[in-house]
Amino acid sequence: MSPHLRPAPVPIEDESPLRVSVIGTGYLGATHAAAVAEMGFTVIGVDTDPAKIAALEEGEVPFYEPGLPELIRKNIAAGRLSFTTDLGAAVAASDIHFICVGTPQQASSHAADLSFVEGATRAVAAALTHDGLIVGKSTVPVGTAQRLRDMVDAMVPTSLHVELDWNPEFLREGYAVEDTLRPDRIVIGGASPWAEGMLRRLYGPAIEAGAPVVTCDLPTAELVKVSANAFLATKISFINAIAEVCEKAGADVTTLADAIGYDARIGRRFLNAGLGFGGGCLPKDIRALTHRAGELGALQAVGLMQQVDEINMGQRQRVVELAMSTCPVNILNARVAVLGVAFKPDTDDVRDSPALNVAAALHLRGALVSVYDPEANATAKRSFPTLTYAASMEAAVTGADLVLVLTEWPEIAGADPEVLGRLVAHRAIVDARRCLPAQAWRDAGWHTATLGSAETEAPRARRVVAA
Repeated sequence: MSPHLRPAPVPIEDESPLRVSVIGTGYLGATHAAAVAEMGFTVIGVDTDPAKIAALEEGEVPFYEPGLPELIRKNIAAGRLSFTTDLGAAVAASDIHFICVGTPQQASSHAADLSFVEGATRAVAAALTHDGLIVGKSTVPVGTAQRLRDMVDAMVPTSLHVELDWNPEFLREGYAVEDTLRPDRIVIGGASPWAEGMLRRLYGPAIEAGAPVVTCDLPTAELVKVSANAFLATKISFINAIAEVCEKAGADVTTLADAIGYDARIGRRFLNAGLGFGGGCLPKDIRALTHRAGELGALQAVGLMQQVDEINMGQRQRVVELAMSTCPVNILNARVAVLGVAFKPDTDDVRDSPALNVAAALHLRGALVSVYDPEANATAKRSFPTLTYAASMEAAVTGADLVLVLTEWPEIAGADPEVLGRLVAHRAIVDARRCLPAQAWRDAGWHTATLGSAETEAPRARRVVAA
């Protein structure tokens, strides 16, 4: 901004309620709007899709996120939360404007598509009628915020005090409501004392509950989210690389992970070997970071992220190969039950899901694949309609020659091997998430195969006639 050309901001008295607009009501925006309303502020969610707005006004969310529909309905009923397609009216009625639109991967490269962020920011700037704070929450490549700040500065009349800062999101699918209401950190990038004060007031309940606040410049704020995701992805790919060593050496990767996880410098979380990571964030974020690092000439980061991505994608092929070697009949025309296709439990998200990728790969090799997921059947069917989708775990495994556990839902991890054993044609199972009590399944007559252990060769499983 150009502070010497603009008036000082009009302070908002502490007793005056902050009014908030949230631009974009997808996963991030809908959650953020509901959570800020729950904190006691008046919030207007804005989207260009009338059908989405109509559904949200009824408390209906077009994705599965525990607790979110209830939170939306509660705050609509309380009069703190509303939704609209009229961006101009929402901006005119608000003091803080959060940009919460998507930054998908470009179709032709690994770079992030910033058209939605740019369009939303431009629309807010054009609609401003009074002093305001524009806050980016979308995950963007480093350098984007300054460019947007310059764009806003050129668009907004000098009679208004307007500031653009960055406040990255750290939501985990399945825990998004908790992560917004009780964040483990709040990052505020590029803020003046006026803007920082507004955001500290907005996040007051979380700060009072102990959430640390990190203030920094714009580039640092932009890099925090992608760097966190890159580190988590690296940790997952590391343990999967070590899992291959364990297989060849006759070691067990779960015990190894338990042992090294006791080291406080390492920790046990995200050291679970298996099928690898997916979803709408980690894969695209590490690829966008790789692309941007290459543009900046940070070649060590490029090499590291490429290796992390390659290891992760390779896990999918390793599970396909393990499934084919474990199957007691030829994979062509084999009946394969796939348990779980969401990229992780507690979501119906199948974007870049390694589980759905494996199911599709086996289908393309001629297997008759029957899928069951507690929440993601419908979203998976839209992405890959040629698979068969079962209404229950029991229906999926009936007559199966091979069972694959690809998402570690509690219902699946806690399945009874005796009950399922009476339904399958062969008691052969690939536990790609290492979530089953393997000995209990072996005691029930199952042949179990998994990554990261010496038991990778699959003998012919005995045939069981379905009851």
